Amino acid sequence: MELLAPPNLRFFFSFPTHKPHTPRRFNYSPFTPIFSSSVRRKPRVCSQLNGKVNGSVFSSGDDDPRSLDRKKALEAAMNEINGSFGRGSVTRLGSAGGALVETFPSGCLTLDFALGGGLPKGRIVEIYGPESSGKTTLALHAIAEVQKLGGNAMLVDAEHAFDSAYSKALGVDVENLIVCQPDNGEMALEIADRMCRSGAIDLICIDSVSALTPRAEIEGEIGMQQIGLQARLMSQALRKMSGNASKAGCTLIFLNQIRYKIGVYYGNPEVTSGGIALKFFASLRLEIRSIGKMKSGDEDIGVRVRVRVQKSKVSRPYKQAELGQGRDRALQFLRENPHLSDEIEKQDTDTFLWLIYSSALQIGSSNPGTSPLSVPHQDEEF
Repeated sequence: MELLAPPNLRFFFSFPTHKPHTPRRFNYSPFTPIFSSSVRRKPRVCSQLNGKVNGSVFSSGDDDPRSLDRKKALEAAMNEINGSFGRGSVTRLGSAGGALVETFPSGCLTLDFALGGGLPKGRIVEIYGPESSGKTTLALHAIAEVQKLGGNAMLVDAEHAFDSAYSKALGVDVENLIVCQPDNGEMALEIADRMCRSGAIDLICIDSVSALTPRAEIEGEIGMQQIGLQARLMSQALRKMSGNASKAGCTLIFLNQIRYKIGVYYGNPEVTSGGIALKFFASLRLEIRSIGKMKSGDEDIGVRVRVRVQKSKVSRPYKQAELGQGRDRALQFLRENPHLSDEIEKQDTDTFLWLIYSSALQIGSSNPGTSPLSVPHQDEEF
């Protein structure tokens, strides 16, 4: 049974029949439109790839006219951008020499191995951990290493707890160290940003993020709710300082403290203060924790700490380094090699006697009536 459609549609429907001896004219499902054209030709697709395998239109051959045109257009665009925004706005990484990240020592050999060479220049570094874990000590060692290399360092003491005697004992040149004790967080970050843009500072240490109190919080009363002020302050400051530090080659070290979330029963309740912007902007995040005490008999004389590289954009992360573990091994080595111990002791004795001789000469020159002490020359044997 066939039902003819109007002639302008040029198709008809085929209905199945239930007679067993009547063959079906078409093997299609009911109500399937079948166009009345005799043979449907396959469409012919014209390719514009000129026979390139897998569509490799990005050919860099010198004889390809399209490749030459693309190179000319690229160079013209780069020259136009550099002319509008300044030379070096866009450049090739190989010609700029920016593929290598320069580093400087951190003051600990094992930590330098874990960091892949040391602390990176022109990057943001975050050091966080519990109280009395060695955050400030590690930062002061880095400052001392920068000063030994002839660089300039600055300490933003937001906690107002700088100890010059302890810093000098760690090797810091306190006479040439630039110290700032700001009144509020805005002042601290603005001073650090200006010093960074000067291009004359190699390292700026901010101690600490938790002490960067916003101006509105200082001017307000104790107990007032100031939600998100410090987080917004850090986010705005890092957006400006990250680019300036990279251009000036200045390393920014932020020391941070740990807080605890309330009501957390599963997972780690620890969180750093100042929002989460510092986690994203930091190229290096170091977690430092105390793992034990260093004893001399029954007296505690120091701490052993472990530094874990939680994040690193310049080397492989998740490495660990222990600080303070070499003292006992050094004493054991000197006991097993007494000749080295005697040689070190002799050199220290010669240095001590030479200092006495220099002091005696100064006393004799300042008091003409007194005769200088008769001590041998440094090159002579005592």
